[in-house]
Amino acid sequence: LEEYRFEWSKTTAFAIEQILNAKTIILITDEKRRWLEHYILSSLNSEKFDRPLIPIIGIDAVYHHYDYIDNAGMLDMVDDMIAQSHKSDYFFWYIGKGDDKRSDLPKRKDNSYFWILDEGFNNAFTLKSYDENLDIKLLQLYKLFNNSLNAAIFGEVDAGF
Repeated sequence: LEEYRFEWSKTTAFAIEQILNAKTIILITDEKRRWLEHYILSSLNSEKFDRPLIPIIGIDAVYHHYDYIDNAGMLDMVDDMIAQSHKSDYFFWYIGKGDDKRSDLPKRKDNSYFWILDEGFNNAFTLKSYDENLDIKLLQLYKLFNNSLNAAIFGEVDAGF
């Protein structure tokens, strides 16, 4: 992961800036990374972190039938509902394969944050799905993200926003 630190820094700084500006994170993963979604949702606001709570929700809590969206019109309605509910003070964090249909909604927004597999995309940190150490790297990335968030919240780094 060390060799990708510049790509990581740019994309993560943008996401952390949005968090510091009080935007809600709407987390979406592909099916194979659902375990990571559950882990992030259960650990980001853990009581062991002595910091303000971070507004984060999973897409399934927003729209339980997200997996059954099969046309652009329905995707538009979900997008509109989210924009109305959150007054546009949100961003998507997508983790998974770039060609998965669960990535369609985050790809519509310029401010989305991606840990994307097998595809280059704007504001994306790219990984390979066939990497035998992918799960370990994803956990390491989450730990790095969490530590970066702490450092930005507590002024330990000059975030340069």
